[in-house]
Formats: sequence, structure tokens, C-alpha cells
Amino acid sequence: MAESKGRGEDAVDERLDEELDGNALNSDALDDAEGDSTAAAGDGRTKSKPAKGSSVSKSTKNKSADRPGIFARIRNFIREIISELGKVIWPTRKELLTYTAVVIVFVIIIVAIVFALDYAFAKAVLFVFGSK
Repeated sequence: MAESKGRGEDAVDERLDEELDGNALNSDALDDAEGDSTAAAGDGRTKSKPAKGSSVSKSTKNKSADRPGIFARIRNFIREIISELGKVIWPTRKELLTYTAVVIVFVIIIVAIVFALDYAFAKAVLFVFGSK
């Protein structure tokens, strides 16, 4: 499991990197599995897709049979959520109080500015159009 990361450190999950490196799919291996594909002559491009009438196409039943059930997908989703929440750098109590105070002060200042502008425009409209 990934080590806990502190502020200022790289927040990359090494475990995920190892999994991606170990399970990385090679495009040539995929193309070889397709069978009838032909490759461009050494120019680094991937192989073309087989023609529409080719026998390489998969049926819809095979795709749905490979897919896990609804409960397995929900379980995997919840596991991924818990994993991602473990990667979050949570603020300390002091940081939380500081950020909260900054937000409250900022909101008070904005409210004061809006109130002052509203009051000034109301007085200007009354001055221009008069009141009876």
C-alpha cells in the first residue's frame, strides 16, 4: 500500500504506478491477437482493424458475460472511493480553523461591499426620480 504523503512531497501512488507498469498492454500484442490485421511497414503505427466481414468480431453475449455483476461493480466502486479518500491530504485542525476564518472574513467583506453599493444605488435612484 502507498505510504502516507506529506505536504510538499510528490503525491504519486507508487503502488498504482507498479500495477500500471506490470499490466500495461502492448498494442502489438493486441493486434497479434486479432489475427488478420496487417501492419504498416516499420513506421511505428498500430495495425489496421479487420474488415467488417471478418470472422474476428466478437458477439454481444461474450462482452456481457465478461462484465462483472452489479454487486461486484458496486463493491469495486466503494473500494475505489475508500482508496481515493486515503490519498487525500486532510488539513490539520489549525489549518482548518485558519481557512474557515479567512472564508468568513472574505464573505463579510463582500457582503459589506454589496450592501454599500445597493444603498448607494437606491439613494441615487431616489435622488434622480424623487420620492413623494
